[in-house]
Amino acid sequence: MLLNLPSYTFRVKEKEGKRFVFDRLRKRYVALTPEEWVRQNVVEFLVNDKGFPAARMGNEISLRHNGLARRCDSVVYDILGKPLLIAEFKAPGIEITQATFDQIAHYIWQMKVEYLLVSNGLKHYCCRLNYDSMQMSYLKDIPSYQDIIN
Repeated sequence: MLLNLPSYTFRVKEKEGKRFVFDRLRKRYVALTPEEWVRQNVVEFLVNDKGFPAARMGNEISLRHNGLARRCDSVVYDILGKPLLIAEFKAPGIEITQATFDQIAHYIWQMKVEYLLVSNGLKHYCCRLNYDSMQMSYLKDIPSYQDIIN
């Protein structure tokens, strides 16, 4: 499926009628669902086009906050290992509504993560959360890794 991202090459295999894609961050093959296709493409975009170090990223990460565990589609960490950006993905056929975005943003506020990225592969929304003013500002583009660590 074509996405609103540059084209990348992936290792894909088929086993027992199911397709799998190699996840560079988990270093294993995972089921190739529409949501997974978006995740893999956005990760490649972040690494190849935005300079995010793959070594500071993880897929399907469980983060704990106030005793509650929350599974995140992808997480980018700062140099100290603190979550800096959380990315959530939807399948291309799933529209990202304000309600969807607000639901995802709700638990991000509680975790004190500075950036939120939500994408269905066709539309991408990135925002910065300011905890002093309790404001969420939408960014025009997905920033580079250098821009978010400075």
